[in-house]
Parts: sequence; C-alpha cells; structure tokens
Amino acid sequence: MNFGVIVVGAGHAGIEASLAAARMGVATLMLTLNLDHIGQMSCNPAIGGIGKGHLVREIDALGGEMALAIDETGIQFRFLNTRKGPAVRARRAQADKAAYRTRMKRVLEATANLTIRQASVERLLVEGGRVRGVESQIGEIFEAECVILTTGTFLKGLVHIGLKSYSAGRAGDFAAMGLSEHLAQLGFRIGRLKTGTCPRLDSRTIDYSGLELQPGDDPPPPFSFRTARIAQEQVACHLTYTNALTHEVIRGGIDRSPMYSGVIQSRGPRYCPSVEDKVMRFRDKERHQIFLEPEGRDTVEVYPNGLSTSLPLDVQLAMVRSIKGLESAEIMRPGYAIEYDFSDPTQLLASLETKLVDRLFFAGQLNGTTGYEEAGAQGLMAGINAALTVRGEPALILRRDEAYIGVMIDDLVTRGIGGEPYRMFTSRAEYRLLLREDNADRRLTPFGERLGLLGAAAGQRVRDKDERVKRELARLGEALIPASGAVNSMLTGCGSTPIAHPARAFELLKRPEVSYATVLTMAGLTEGLDTDEAAQLEIDVKYEGYVRRQAEMVERFKRLEDAIIPQWVDYSAVNGLSTEVRERLLSVRPRSLGQAARMPGVTPAAISLIAFHLKSRRGRASDTLRDC
Repeated sequence: MNFGVIVVGAGHAGIEASLAAARMGVATLMLTLNLDHIGQMSCNPAIGGIGKGHLVREIDALGGEMALAIDETGIQFRFLNTRKGPAVRARRAQADKAAYRTRMKRVLEATANLTIRQASVERLLVEGGRVRGVESQIGEIFEAECVILTTGTFLKGLVHIGLKSYSAGRAGDFAAMGLSEHLAQLGFRIGRLKTGTCPRLDSRTIDYSGLELQPGDDPPPPFSFRTARIAQEQVACHLTYTNALTHEVIRGGIDRSPMYSGVIQSRGPRYCPSVEDKVMRFRDKERHQIFLEPEGRDTVEVYPNGLSTSLPLDVQLAMVRSIKGLESAEIMRPGYAIEYDFSDPTQLLASLETKLVDRLFFAGQLNGTTGYEEAGAQGLMAGINAALTVRGEPALILRRDEAYIGVMIDDLVTRGIGGEPYRMFTSRAEYRLLLREDNADRRLTPFGERLGLLGAAAGQRVRDKDERVKRELARLGEALIPASGAVNSMLTGCGSTPIAHPARAFELLKRPEVSYATVLTMAGLTEGLDTDEAAQLEIDVKYEGYVRRQAEMVERFKRLEDAIIPQWVDYSAVNGLSTEVRERLLSVRPRSLGQAARMPGVTPAAISLIAFHLKSRRGRASDTLRDC
C-alpha cells in the first residue's frame, strides 16, 4: 500500500500530524497499536496551563485540532495568572477523557485522504539513506514518501509499581519492543526517560464536605479562535492537601520506591515530580496541594493532581487515606512510573526531519518532551513539513520570535533536553511579550491559511479583529472622562491617582492599574471588544514601549538567523575553535550563526571565528556580528 505520508502513533502528536498531512491533500496512513485508544489521555485529563496553553492556541491558529477538541469536550475552563503580566496569562481546561478520545477518533475517521489501521511497526524500510516505508510486527509492508514517528512512551515501555515492573506502553497497552533497537541500528542515539501518573480514585468514596471548592470561570474562556462560546455546563474540582501523616507514610515506604531503591535509573520531568520526590526533596514543606479533578461527566474516576507516584499499592492506599476528604477513598487504578526510550533531538533538523535518514520525521515524546501540548505542536509541524516535502515545497520553520512552537523546536534541535524531559514554560521565550495567547491568531493564522489548513474565513476573522481594535483605539482617543467624584472614586478603588481635569480614555488606559473595563465605565461607553480583542488592545496601549523594544531585539536576532552556515563548512578548518566546540558544532550542524550562538558551550568568540571563516571562504563581507 502506497501513501504520501505514514504516521506511526495515534496520540496527540500523531493526531495533529495525520490531520495536517491529510488536510494538505496528501494521502496519509495512520498506524496505531490500538484503534480504541486514539487520543488517549494517559496522565492528567487536562489541556493547557502556563506555556502549554500558548502552544494550544498556536496549534489552533495554524489550523490544528486540539483547541477545538477541548472546547467541545471540556468540563471546566479557567484563566490562570490573571493577576500577573499578559505574557504569562494562560488558559487551562479539564477534559472529559472519554469524550475527548471519542471526538478525536470521529474527526480522524471523517477526514478525507486519511486511512487508519491497527498495526505494530517494528522496523523502517530505508534505502540509500532515505525512508521508503514501514514493516509491521506481522510482516505487513506499507510504503510512503515520508514517515513520521510519534511513538510516545511505547518504545520499550516499562511500568513500575513499587518493586514490581512489567512491559507496557502505558497501563493496559502493549509496548513496542523492536523499533527503538532498529533506530539504534540505523545510527540514532537512543536514551531512556521516565514519567509517571497518579492513582485514580472512586468519587463515591470521597468526602467533599470539608474540601475547598474549585469552580471554573464564568463565562468559560474558549481555547479555539474558532469557538464563539462554551455552551456545556462546567463541573467543579476540589482542593485538599497532604499532611505530616502523609509524609510519614511516604518516608516509611520509600525503601520500596523504584526511584529511591535504584530500580529506575532514568530521570523524570523536574517540574512535575512524584509526590515521594516532593516529600523527600522538600522536607521543610508541611503540605502539598492535591487537586481532585473528575475524569469526565459519565465516570466516577477522579484524578488527584499532585499525587503522581510509583510507590507499592499498599503504600499508595495508606498515603491516599491519610489525606483530608480521602479517609475512605478507594483506588480504582494505581499510580505508576514508566520508563521508555527516546531519541536525542539534536539529531533533527528544524523541520523535525532526521539528519540520518531523509524524509523521516520524529515528533512528541520520542524527542524527549513531556506533555500533550508539546506533542501536539510537534506533530502538527512534522505533518505540515512532511506534506510540504511530498509536494516538493520548502519546509515551514517558525522562528523564536514568531511562536512558542518555534522556541520549543529550536530548543530541542539546538540544545537537546539536558537529560530530563523537556517541558514548555513562558520563561523559555525571550520574546514572550510578543508571543502571547491573545495574539496567536494574528501571528500564525496567515501560515495556516496559506497552507490550506484554514479557510479564508479564518484569515478574514483576524483582519476584522485588527480593524475592530484600531477603531476602538480611535474611540478611546476621542472619549473624554470627566474629573468627577464618581470617576475619582473608581480610580482610587483600583489603586490609581485621581484626576483634577478631564482626561482622554486612551491616556487613563495607559495606567497599569486601570483596566479596559474600568475605562469604559468611567467614559460611559458600551463594551466594544471581546476578551481576546480587549487583551490585545490593553497590551498594545500599556506595554507599547516594551513591545517596541522587543521588536527591535527581534530585528537584531533576524540578522544572526539570516547568516546561514552552509553544510559544506569544515569546522576543523576554522582556526581557533576548541575541540569541544568543534565536536558540538559537528553533532548539531547549526543552520545559522544564530542557532550556533544558542548552543551550549559555543562562545561569542567562537561565533566570531566562524563568521570570519565564512567571510574568507565565500568572499562575502558580513556585518552581522557588529549589528547584533
């Protein structure tokens, strides 16, 4: 069977990759170990969060599916960091796990140019350094012009509960045992990582009466720019805490922890540690938050977020029952840790195509990342670039100043993961004031429209949005706010100074503490913009100086990025480079001076030497370094 693109895996990366390639008109085949587990949320049934929510909005702006899926199947929606700066505000939504999975499968099955098959891929077909297809466990041959691997935690997956372990891609699914060995034979550097999940509790055995209620926002904020409003009723979550007894139980069973007994050697995500790790590392903390999050509307299973563990089941039960509200709780599924193989992402080009095998793309946890959102973003880009390759068109590579997706991929292919799973944070983006959730459509919708992943209506929606913001700015520039007692009372109430004379609404909006809604009330104006438009307007006004300075930084950054390093460059011939720097450059083969400058251990002096070498070899003067 011949296809343009084959996608191996049907998790969040595989879904976005398959949909992107098929929607771009390329005959696509999705292969998965279990057709019933397409879009499975193996860990927390939630989408978004700080940094992660930005990725989801960018996926949506490019024409991906994740935001639409969570808007349709979410059971609670919230805005996070609303009291902090606009760069770090983000959405998060709790999903109905079963509904999310069912919806994703329905969308895939209804997509033109997409075939879905159940199969376990054991090896790639490679001829002359180029991938030609894949072979399944039972000897089926599937041929394609491009192959995308999105294998998640399935490569030699090993589940740990206490000192017991067994082979699995996740609890309830078989592991893929042969593919990572085959990749190693092809020359890929394969490593080992670890992640984990929480026990699932029976909601009927939880006493919620004394717990803190965690409601969703009203109105609930949609993820997708294409969703007008969230219509479904929201479900409440609850908050509880570990305590001294909980910590005593954990310490008492730590000798049977696979992490602390030496059974697990690989590293897990630093910023999502197990509860035993939190207790052992932060001994001065008296308690840790546990969010009780329902897994759906039609199930009694509850996810105790913050209680990830691989302790033995008897210790897990004692630990759970030591927590307020959970004294009689029953565990429906035990928590566990899982080790799995991954490939060093510095073996990839910025398009996510591998350097060792042409037309082979990697996406998701195979590249050492953690999280549904990181996987979905990589899958989308791999699907786009595989389809562009089939069509004979240049790859789409998003820069660090254009998208969090660009930041993530550049981090992976330039710096690698540093020995632990990579997770997206807003702090990773040096231009985060430009890369906000509210303007993801302004930044990326033109790409999605050009690729054919979005219709003309999406592009027109962005243009209309910009026009409405401009009109509102003009309206605020003309509106006069009186220096009345009511106005000054409102100003002092929000921590601002009163005015002695009438002032333009635009000028008062420049004050950091005065919101757009407050300005409208003081000016006696009706609501003019929706949530995203209002956020865009406020930031354009309040942070104009900061935005301008970041834009100037971006221009300097572009000069370095435009200084391309040809693949023919012989780093051994660059005088003055240390052996360590040469080895690093050879392993990554940076595409530009900008990428080389971001590599660990590559000094500004080394960049100067490379620039001089390029100038002398190519006879082409470069003012890049002086300008930057």
